[in-house]
Amino acid sequence: MKRIVLAALALAAPALLLAQTATPKPAPKAAVAKPEQAAKRAPIKRSAAKAVEEMTPIDDDPNVTLTAEDLEIAKRVYVGTIPCELGAFVTITPSEKRPGFFLVQTGKTRFRMHPVGSRTGAIRLEDGRAGAMWLQLGNKSMLMSQKQGQRLADECMSPAQLTFADEMKKNPPVSILDPLPVAKPAPALAGTGSAQPALPAKAE
Repeated sequence: MKRIVLAALALAAPALLLAQTATPKPAPKAAVAKPEQAAKRAPIKRSAAKAVEEMTPIDDDPNVTLTAEDLEIAKRVYVGTIPCELGAFVTITPSEKRPGFFLVQTGKTRFRMHPVGSRTGAIRLEDGRAGAMWLQLGNKSMLMSQKQGQRLADECMSPAQLTFADEMKKNPPVSILDPLPVAKPAPALAGTGSAQPALPAKAE
């Protein structure tokens, strides 16, 4: 009986081996990308508005108009390359498109400016969009950024301003804070002991 069982097992063993080798293995699961990885791999799309963003130059903006007074102020603006302190330079170029407008540049920073009335009488150019101002005084000029709250260039002097500054050093203007000169009393007349003139004697 044992021999029959052993013989049956010996005959069944090859069939079991073939069945195990023929059974297909399950396919490996596909790797699922995490949301963070998918976001990194996705191409970054630039905003179309930022890609083509370019503000209309102020001298092409029809909303900015200059008065006759503004045009008169523009005639007094010093143009060309003006040296400033610390080796800086400011270059002012009149616009070829519209009179009264200027391109003001220092380094790689550029502004398109136009005259703005000033109560103090100083010549003032502004770029309202960029928040910048060029202030021209008699003895110096300065370029200021109102957005950054600092001066981009200071102590800028054209040849005319340099001459004016030298004259101010030689003949400083009188300050309203200086005390007024006090008039000295008239000297006393000799022999009278008084500062008043002697009266003539009456005829008897």
